[in-house]
This record gives sequence, structure tokens and C-alpha cells, in this order.
Amino acid sequence: MTVGALRHRLGLAAALIATVVLIVLPNDADQAKNTVQTGPVGPAEAWPGVPLGEFPGNVPDGPAFAPAYFLDRTTAIGTAPSPDGASVRLLRRTGDGTLRELRRLPYSSSPQFGGFATDGAELAWAESMSGDDGVTRTEMWAMALPDGAPRRLTADTGDVVFFNSEFDMLIADGALYWAEVAATTEAATLIRSVPLAGGTVTTGSEDGAWAMSAFPWLVSAESGAAALPRLRDWKNHRELTVPATGTELVTCGSTWCRVLVVSADGPARTDLMRPDGADRRRMAGGAAMAAVTDVGVLDRFEVLTEAGPDTIPTSSQILYVYDITKQQTVRVADGVGMIQTRNGVLWWSTGADTDIVWHTLPLRAIS
Repeated sequence: MTVGALRHRLGLAAALIATVVLIVLPNDADQAKNTVQTGPVGPAEAWPGVPLGEFPGNVPDGPAFAPAYFLDRTTAIGTAPSPDGASVRLLRRTGDGTLRELRRLPYSSSPQFGGFATDGAELAWAESMSGDDGVTRTEMWAMALPDGAPRRLTADTGDVVFFNSEFDMLIADGALYWAEVAATTEAATLIRSVPLAGGTVTTGSEDGAWAMSAFPWLVSAESGAAALPRLRDWKNHRELTVPATGTELVTCGSTWCRVLVVSADGPARTDLMRPDGADRRRMAGGAAMAAVTDVGVLDRFEVLTEAGPDTIPTSSQILYVYDITKQQTVRVADGVGMIQTRNGVLWWSTGADTDIVWHTLPLRAIS
């Protein structure tokens, strides 16, 4: 499998997220206990004093800006074409509109930037581009925060596999980690790392198909209804099989699992539980979607959407956040398009074409 083919699987995990409903239903089952809310509240009521950010969809020199990562609620890392359309730029955009160009790659090479990760002192990312031979190659880059010069860490990346997750790349123990698919007949995942200070890439192998989760956990990436989800601590050689029945579809992170309970008529409700099956409670129950790949953002929040009244769902979503700690659903915004969360910041777009506006919510500011 080539890097290019894997790159097109960025949305795989998101596509597998099951449909869920957003309005919490009354208790009526022996599971999904502890529901304390009958309907969503607004952000001002739920989070008084928590600041929401906003900035226009275009950068000052004209082109549209696509945020890919936030260092804080007003400082975004993202991409925008050059004004002449010849290049794709990786930019840092601050709240006052100031731009700093980090990287520039020719548009003709189909460049992509992804896998952003930070430990607070360093920012790392993957960038890929197609060569004259048509082969897509990936390199790992990093820079010291806030204003260090970007530097290439390695081009020895293997067949990188991303799942559009917060944890596709991780910084831990002074190194950058990512996963690749092993070129073997039996399913295997390679965990690769390179020191942030520079050096040789090291590789460890784990049997099976896995995706990165919070360090040092992996979550199983096997397909098929019969595959029970598993978690593996690859540093300490521990593994856990998540309990599930034949009528449940389970998606897990390292601390929470999202459980879609299916009836004969379709999705019946969505629960949350710990990976060992403990602390199970109802989150929702019939007609909307989980908005992001990761389960239990910051070990506390589920980001959810429901189609709005318009005929074009992608431009009329209603955005909700379910607070696991408070067992509370908050109706954050209506008329929402793209939704993402990284590094404790939730962001979303409203409007279309030249009228796009980006909005941010700093989840870590919620008490």
C-alpha cells in the first residue's frame, strides 16, 4: 500500500463513526444510567465567561484559509494558496490577522499537511507531495514554539497511515511517533519514532491493525462487525478487549468508548462507557452524528451534530457538545459546516464561499 493510497484514508475513522441522536432521553433501560438532563442548553448558560473566537475565512492577501490545528483559541496553523495560485502555503495565523509563512510547496505536486502534534514546546507535522515519478513521499517536520525555524526531522517515514485523529502523530519522551502499515502478508502495524533533536528513526512492530491513541495506547482498526474493539499499551505490553454485544457498534479511545445500540429499525441510542465496560451511561438516542473521530475529547467532551432544517445538511448542521463530567448537552451553534477539534480547541465554520467565518471554543477553559 502506498503512502498516497493511505493518505486518502484520512477520513476512514470518521466515516465509521456511527449515527447518534443528540437529545438525551429519559431513563428506560437497565443500562445507560445517570442521565440528568432532558434537553440541551446554550453556551452562555452552560459556560458563562468562556470566550468564543471568530475570524474571517480568507487571509489578508486574499485566498481562503483552511485551519488544521490551533495552538490556542486565536492562533491557527493552516493552509492557504499563494495569491498567484502556484503554491500551497502552511501558515500561522494569529488573532489580529498576522501571518507567518512556515512552508511553501508547489500546487502541482498535490501537497498535503497533516498529523499536527505539540508538546507545548515543539510543533510537528507531516507533509507529503507527489514527485515527477508520480510517487507520493512524506516527510516529518518540526519547529520550536513560538517562532523557531521549521526543520525536517526525517524522510524515512514508511507507509504512513492517518485516521483523522488527534493522535495520528504524538510527541512523547523527546520524540515524534507515528504509525505505518507493515508490508507483510499478515496484518501488522509499525510504530515509528524519530528524536525531535534529530537522529535515526526507530521502529517497533505490533501484530494486527492498529491506530494511535493517547500515548502509549493503540486502538484496534480491524474492519468487520465481528471484530471486538481492543486497546493495547504497546510500552507496557498490556491489552484489553472491550465488552460488546452483537447489537452494539463500539468506537474507543484510551479512556472512553462510544457505543451505538442498534435495533431492528436502526440506531436506537448511544451510550458512553469505559473500555472495561464500567461507568456506562446514556449520552444520546436517535438521529444525528458524532462530529469528530476521537472519543471523549480531553477525556471529557463528545462533539456531536444534527442535521438542520435546510436541504443541504453540510451547510445546516447543529453543533452540540456533550459534557461527560456534567452529563450535560450544550447546543453550541446552528448553520454549521466543517467541524474539527485538536489540542483542546473546537472549531467550526459558518457561511459559504467568500462568506465563510471560522469560530473557536477553547474546551480547556470550561470548568
